[in-house]
Amino acid sequence: MTQNFAYGLTMFAAGIGIPTLAALNAALGQKIGSPSAAALSLFLIASLTAALAVAVTGPAALKAIPAQPKHLLLAGVLIAFYVLSITYIAPHFGVGNAVFFVLLGQLVAAASIDHFGLFGANVTPLSLSRAGGLALMAAGLALTQKG
Repeated sequence: MTQNFAYGLTMFAAGIGIPTLAALNAALGQKIGSPSAAALSLFLIASLTAALAVAVTGPAALKAIPAQPKHLLLAGVLIAFYVLSITYIAPHFGVGNAVFFVLLGQLVAAASIDHFGLFGANVTPLSLSRAGGLALMAAGLALTQKG
């Protein structure tokens, strides 16, 4: 198995996790009457899981975090925004609809980050064929939402 295949398979599994996370946490938020409390429980469990991973892989890198550019820590705010918004909105809007718009946002953001090499990403210019592929993906997403 090539490394790229393993990466692809791992990210495919992560992709399965996103709508599953949305449905599970939305249901928890509905059952307990608080999307915020459901999100907090998710983050507590996620933090414990990440702490275990750091313990296994070596905690020395934690010492380097304070010296890093502060804007890199915005990722924590963004994941909190995602989890809070999907936990609140999915029960009202539908998991499929919510994830549909998340995926559209991901396509736009990923293309922009790659095109401009934002946050240290490799530069991959937005060519006409790449833009066409993104448009086809967006059209495919839209077709999945047609009843």
